[in-house]
Amino acid sequence: MQTELSKQLGVEHAVFGFTPFPAVAAAISRAGGFGVLGAVRYTAPDDLARDLDWMQEHVDGRPYGLDVVMPAKKAEAPGNRTLTEADVEAMIPAAHRRFVEDTLTKHGVPSLAEGEASGWRITGWMEQVARGQLDVAFDYPIKLLANALGSPPADVVARAHDKGVLVAALAGSARHARKHADAGIDIVVAQGYEAGGHTGEIASMVLTPEVTDAVAPLPVLAAGGIGSGEQVAAALALGAQGVWLGSVWLTVTEADLHSRALTRKLLAAGSGDTVRSRALTGKPARQLRTEWTDAWDDPQGPGTLPMPLQGLLVAEAVSRIQKYEVEPLLGTPVGQIVGRMNSERSVQGVFDDLTRGFESAVTRLNRIAGRG
Repeated sequence: MQTELSKQLGVEHAVFGFTPFPAVAAAISRAGGFGVLGAVRYTAPDDLARDLDWMQEHVDGRPYGLDVVMPAKKAEAPGNRTLTEADVEAMIPAAHRRFVEDTLTKHGVPSLAEGEASGWRITGWMEQVARGQLDVAFDYPIKLLANALGSPPADVVARAHDKGVLVAALAGSARHARKHADAGIDIVVAQGYEAGGHTGEIASMVLTPEVTDAVAPLPVLAAGGIGSGEQVAAALALGAQGVWLGSVWLTVTEADLHSRALTRKLLAAGSGDTVRSRALTGKPARQLRTEWTDAWDDPQGPGTLPMPLQGLLVAEAVSRIQKYEVEPLLGTPVGQIVGRMNSERSVQGVFDDLTRGFESAVTRLNRIAGRG
């Protein structure tokens, strides 16, 4: 499963694996793919440095990258100050806080212990936090910087290029992809409607060729609804130079979800058991449908807040739900490919299945084309 892009980056398979787990990212690189560590959950630079140190020791010299969530424009508070976490907290309405507590009380979710911090408090989408992550990351030999919110600020793109680091940005439409190309992005990730996390409205089968045509000759990675070798072959047939996989790694043996109940829910879920909801971050993000997402999507509720308010509002609640494994509320971002994630495999096992499926698809197409 090689393409010009995979050869440029020195990887055996054109499979780019995004994951929040360092052990999974390292295993992806060792298996011949390109592991990309998600940085959004790192609030302290030392924690990111610790895990990048660990990856350096466990990728066996193979290349890897980092994914950040960074807005192209800086959010500002009154007086042109950089927006701080305290500024955001002060914007959250009391009615929304009451709604969170009422929903948790309805389901009997215990409080965290006194002094226990939320383990899910994501502030990595705030520019000053993301820039701190980059200050750490650029001290390591990362080969790719990906941004989940589109093109990062121009100075970040320039800084990455000065370090010899390629920059990738996710796009949900050809229009977004053209903006990325104009901003000097090196790789566009065409993220279809089926994908986990923040997605647009266009399905992968339609989006991938639209984006490849829009930004040619820039390389494009296909994302969304891909979890088999046959689907990898389809993505490459549509013009992509690789695939960007995220959801499929959630149930590998190297993953650390901290919840067997959540793993069981993922393994049992079908492709119709996800929903695009603003419940988690304030932007539409595909995730398991739960009574938590239903509560936020109910027209009788207060409605979600815009990013970044919603993420801070629900952070402690999500930590409580996960810690106490309250199954009706327990969920995670995941794509429609969850319907194929019905057994636990190692990362290497996933790659073995991908390569077998890819070879089978290529053989079948060659036979149809009269070449085999």
